[in-house]
Amino acid sequence: MSDGPSEEVKIKLRHGEWEVEITCLESRVRHVVENVLSSLDTAKMVGPAVQGQFDELRREIESLKSRSVAEARPSADGDSKTVKGGMTCRGLLDALWQEGYFSTERALGEVHEELGRRGYNYDRTAVSHSLADMVRETILTRTGTMRNFRYIQKRPLGG
Repeated sequence: MSDGPSEEVKIKLRHGEWEVEITCLESRVRHVVENVLSSLDTAKMVGPAVQGQFDELRREIESLKSRSVAEARPSADGDSKTVKGGMTCRGLLDALWQEGYFSTERALGEVHEELGRRGYNYDRTAVSHSLADMVRETILTRTGTMRNFRYIQKRPLGG
């Protein structure tokens, strides 16, 4: 690799009825071309007014994503914040933890059944992966052996 700046390149693209000339740094070609092609496909399907609405919805979705991720994570001092609606497997497990469900040891099967009882039918592997994430984050700890783990809260609810 050279220590100097990337070379500027020019590219002409034809896609459907569109012809576009792109000038960008060599290191950004792939990203820029993908964006242009994506925009051309979208522009063919919808008019400018609808495209504006799409852009506004994308911004709103990104805003909601960033807000819900921040709400779902426990803060550094151990206090847990509001769970983001509880619709994701992890969100539901966080809600169970907040209710004190893991104050006694629970097997994967018990946790899976409890979610089902509440009307959420997640695959056992999804539940297992979410529980493993909670173990890695030191919210829960697990005892037992592979295929026979039991999960219990590692830290008390209050912090």
